[in-house]
Amino acid sequence: MKKLLLSAAALLPALAFAQTGKFTVQGQLGKINAPAKAYLQYRKDGKIAVDSTVLKDGKFTFTGDAGATPMSGYLLLNQKGDAMKKSKDYHSVFLEAGTITVTSPDTLKNATITGTKTNKDNADLQVALKPVNDAYAALEEKQKNATDAQKEALTKEEKAIEKQESAINKKFIKDHPGSYLSLSALQSFAYSADYPELNELYSGLSPEIKATETGKEFGALLPKLKNVALGATAPEFAEADTAGKTVALSSFRGKYLLIDFWASWCGPCRHENPNVVKAFNKYKVKNFTILGVSLDRPDAKAAWLGAIHKDGLTWTQVSDLQFWKSKTADLYAVRAIPQNFLIDPQGKIIAKNLTGQDLENKLEEIFGKI
Repeated sequence: MKKLLLSAAALLPALAFAQTGKFTVQGQLGKINAPAKAYLQYRKDGKIAVDSTVLKDGKFTFTGDAGATPMSGYLLLNQKGDAMKKSKDYHSVFLEAGTITVTSPDTLKNATITGTKTNKDNADLQVALKPVNDAYAALEEKQKNATDAQKEALTKEEKAIEKQESAINKKFIKDHPGSYLSLSALQSFAYSADYPELNELYSGLSPEIKATETGKEFGALLPKLKNVALGATAPEFAEADTAGKTVALSSFRGKYLLIDFWASWCGPCRHENPNVVKAFNKYKVKNFTILGVSLDRPDAKAAWLGAIHKDGLTWTQVSDLQFWKSKTADLYAVRAIPQNFLIDPQGKIIAKNLTGQDLENKLEEIFGKI
């Protein structure tokens, strides 16, 4: 099922990125009183910050230091006031210098957030994304009781919705080159889009956006994305396998090879592994194999080996056990997992991120039906 919908939308003046100051979040949620509590959670300087306050006549206020760029966060409401983690009523918010106003007759879910440019424009984008949200919700209901025969059709339906969502967000990026959150939207595409499209979108961003720390980081990522674009020769690497023996990518030359980035701690990876196992067992009789590259932690070799055994991953597995500092993951510009690259016998990248039935479909296209 889909990831959380991207709520990236902002039209920030170019000079706004140099501004800092205080943010104030003022809320009015009907006439709700104690013990109800409102919580504010956001990330600042790489750390999670959490604040809370008791509601009085539906009112609450949060204040804090705004950063040089908008900070993405969540407002949460717990009517019992006993714990933030029990809050099921929430709303995203962008924190920046100024006063942010949150109003609703009842819940945070139904709140309107205004008062700063980022939040106003985000609200406008969410209106544009409403058909997508509704379509995802309807699809989720269909998936609950779907038969195996129906699931393939629903997968196609999901891909159509994802395509619609992607088009809306891409249009936003092109229409708002001076928005910091256009860059956030672009970052989300780095997983699924290929280099030419990403480079075009990045090139269209304003100089001010490119000059932000995040903008510079994405600019530095582009050459790596180019190196693993479709049609490029897969960059050479060598890592130790489960027995400590060094395995080089070039040793697989002459075969179709799926380079599969995953980790024992990655829930979506473990969920996808049965599909990978199925495809491997079906096509290993052909000129096809897999090379697993794990992003497990330095102290988690036992967990890595245990996951390999439990999930039945019988192909070659390598890892430098450096978590997100994995040299191979960095070389391949991997910023989310599961992620994979299909390499042809000459070492060229011919497909990316083949999950579910897509992997089998691609292999059937290459080798024919088995």
